[in-house]
Amino acid sequence: MRLISQWSEIPQFASEAEEAAFWTSARLDARLMNAGMIKADNRESTTVTLRFDPRMLARIKRIARSRYLNYQSMIKQWLSERLEKEL
Repeated sequence: MRLISQWSEIPQFASEAEEAAFWTSARLDARLMNAGMIKADNRESTTVTLRFDPRMLARIKRIARSRYLNYQSMIKQWLSERLEKEL
């Protein structure tokens, strides 16, 4: 079984079948999950409304579910990681 230790090791999937086939032979490293947890200061948080294409949101939710994450938390994690890359 392939151990995924970086988010960049997860490819873009063309279909659900391709994604399912990938995850039958791969699993996430627990350290990756722990390192990705963002400590948010709720006193300083602001609510933001975003509009997503329903199909995109369904794919995001499916990915989050496969990683045992809340999809909103995963989106915040992705944004945080991308922000760090940009800086």
